[in-house]
Amino acid sequence: MTPTVPSGILRPGPLRPALRALAIASCLPYLALKAAWIAGSRIGIPDGSVLLENRAVTAAANGLTVLMDGAVIVLALLLTRPWGLRVRAWLLTVPMWAATGLLAPIMVGFPLHLATGALGGSSTRDVSDEPFLDAWVFDVVYTGFIVQGIALGTLFVLYARQRWGHLWQGTLWELPSAATGPRMRGCAVAGALLALGPAVMHVLWAAGSTRALPPRTVAERSTDFRVLEAMHASFAVVAAAAVLVLAFRAVPAWPLRPVLAVAWTSAGALGAWGGWMLLATLLPSSDDANRATVPLTLTYAGAMISGLLLSCAIAALLRRRDT
Repeated sequence: MTPTVPSGILRPGPLRPALRALAIASCLPYLALKAAWIAGSRIGIPDGSVLLENRAVTAAANGLTVLMDGAVIVLALLLTRPWGLRVRAWLLTVPMWAATGLLAPIMVGFPLHLATGALGGSSTRDVSDEPFLDAWVFDVVYTGFIVQGIALGTLFVLYARQRWGHLWQGTLWELPSAATGPRMRGCAVAGALLALGPAVMHVLWAAGSTRALPPRTVAERSTDFRVLEAMHASFAVVAAAAVLVLAFRAVPAWPLRPVLAVAWTSAGALGAWGGWMLLATLLPSSDDANRATVPLTLTYAGAMISGLLLSCAIAALLRRRDT
């Protein structure tokens, strides 16, 4: 993909600097908490928390998440500084795909969590007999993530519209046949078929099934848990449907831009969140009741791979249209 404006030129205005400052500021509480925990502080961590059981694993996980949140600051700079237009497309789109995929479920899930509580539903914290973090930590961290998602997402839209806006003009029917060739359609079909497995499992868990869940998860199921499982099932279904609509131009009159935005966001959520949860299941656990089952691990692996395949289909479409 090549820039559509002279290299190094960004349209002036106060919006980009304001959003950049907001994105960076929203990272600071999370980074401060993580730095304190790495240094040995127990702020926000109650007595008996599982985070205190294996300090080495906890420190490594905290270090990884510091790097991930630090990447948000780098992206905010890249999307607003003149040198950002000279960065290779994949060096921007890959971390933005990961950021979109990790933040989108939080931006949807945390408001759902609040709504569930307001309507009298139970949360995992209500039914768990094992402390994890103080409640205020979740409120601070997830609020920061939502602000990051809004600020970074808006910056990316402004940047992408300036650099690649010509790629999503028109309707689905106006897509050239070369853009939806065999490779793109093959990735779309394979990704959609593979997404069925995670979608079915999330639907089962949302409906009350305990199949493939660890004993502790079974014991701590709540209204919150079921709502969030329904959300993850929705991401899988929407990702598969949106990419198939793109691949086969199923609704010719639809404008390309909103379909592409939905496909990008949902496929990223499916792939990146599936990968994150897969990593969590592979971490060592001394508690047999909390150890991931093989079907659970395969569910998250399937989500990650299907999300990657669907995202590759989107990338193939855009690359072909840019030639």
